[in-house]
Amino acid sequence: MDRKAEMNKKQFYKDVGRLANVLPPHISEEFLKKDTDDLIEIVLDLGRIPEVRHSDGKIEYLGEKKVTQEDICQITDKIEDFTSDNRSGIPGTLHRISAIKNRKGQTIGLTCRIGRVVTGTIVCIKDLVVLNKSILFLGRPGVGKTTKLREISRLMAEEIQKRVVVVDTSNEIAGDGDIPHPAIGSARRMQVSSPEKQKDIMIEAVQNHTPEVIVVDEIGTEEEAMAARTIAERGVMLIATAHGNTLENLIKNPTLSDLVGGINSVTLSDDEARRRATQKTVLEREKQPTFDIVIEIRDRNTLAVYKNSAEAVDYILRDWPVKPEIRKIDGSGEAVEIQEAVEPTFEEKLKGDKNIAQYVDNVKKFRKVYVYAVSRQITEKAIERLELNAEVTRNIDEADIVIAHKSYSKGGAKVLNVAQNFHIPIHFIKSNSMPQVQKVLKEALQYGKMEGDAVAREYLDETAIALDEAHAAVKKVLDGSCDVELKPQKQHIRKLQHELVEQHNLSSVSIGKDPNRRLKIVFDDISNVG
Repeated sequence: MDRKAEMNKKQFYKDVGRLANVLPPHISEEFLKKDTDDLIEIVLDLGRIPEVRHSDGKIEYLGEKKVTQEDICQITDKIEDFTSDNRSGIPGTLHRISAIKNRKGQTIGLTCRIGRVVTGTIVCIKDLVVLNKSILFLGRPGVGKTTKLREISRLMAEEIQKRVVVVDTSNEIAGDGDIPHPAIGSARRMQVSSPEKQKDIMIEAVQNHTPEVIVVDEIGTEEEAMAARTIAERGVMLIATAHGNTLENLIKNPTLSDLVGGINSVTLSDDEARRRATQKTVLEREKQPTFDIVIEIRDRNTLAVYKNSAEAVDYILRDWPVKPEIRKIDGSGEAVEIQEAVEPTFEEKLKGDKNIAQYVDNVKKFRKVYVYAVSRQITEKAIERLELNAEVTRNIDEADIVIAHKSYSKGGAKVLNVAQNFHIPIHFIKSNSMPQVQKVLKEALQYGKMEGDAVAREYLDETAIALDEAHAAVKKVLDGSCDVELKPQKQHIRKLQHELVEQHNLSSVSIGKDPNRRLKIVFDDISNVG
């Protein structure tokens, strides 16, 4: 055991002794007989035998005597008054004592949470912590979220020498009393008198104390989420925990989803829905996430890391499988095992993406063709000869495409005006001949003969290529180039390019007319861009 671990163990047993001192003698005596290494808490409820709970779920009783009101009063007389959230503690320790009260306000139960300094819990994510990116921890209660915040606070303040402020609601991170526990090193601590004031102290910390890093435990309200975004937008690194076990849970939580960009229900125009081959209402990420990295704590030694929270949220909204990087440590906090994140295969994306699945379904189904001043008989024969997935319809409102004689291309025909209003593609032929009709049908329905997977692959590939081009252009602008124009793209791809540019704090506009409409990344004063 190294020197630091030995010192932590001595401190822990010293703190356990201070907890035992506030217990009634008969309970304290039984408590000190137990192996305290893996104890989580002591539970005392009026009229029941006191018990201790271990980290593995095991429960042991402390003697055979039931807890009396006198036992509870002996404890509450030795500790500070409970705050509005019914929490108190023992000054100079990390122990937390929470009260259960009856309807008259009388304490009838106590939960004594045993706090301890644990080192080595962040050894497998230290490389992420030093990146100066904001990190959000998720996980069930008791899995070690607060412990990691303490160790990160000490690391950032002492080893990396950052200005760190811990916003400590109910003295959860740095212990009770006015002097912070040594577990947070030289980080400063701002106490929060009641949970509802946490959001105000978060903002006060930024405004008054010029921190480079702010550490917060348990972001749980919409106001606190907004305060977190304000902090991140001011360029301050934020390390926090939030209610929720997984990233997917957080996305579905309307109160806290803003921490990872927020979710917006977007209603597309008829034309855009047709272009994207999807339903008119879709879910999209609303903005850039407050936290760059999200870490799920699966258990005390296993972490699931999403290094790019924006990308992970987008994948989840598209129903693509999300495979985070898994990082593990052994019980001593030394050995590190990293299983790198795996990019979803094309087949997995195809299976999960609702838009693409709908697109493929549309490709495979029959197209309805409306003909105007074109021989219906010739068209039907052409469809049969070419073995196209199509049929001729007599109703314009059912049509997927319209084939009309070129003599009507200058407008004036009422039925073609209706087709334009419904955004139905119109294709013109020069003459009512079989070769002409076959040629136009093949051009109009070419995608109908392609395999569905090939269509979807083309859909994905053209998007990826367009975004790669946008990435390269952004780099040019950030390196000092003037305005950069991209290649013409469809509307839904331009929208993705706009979002990518915005993520780098740059501006972009769409210029030109279809089919040559394209993105232009505007060179501004980017001297302050990080």
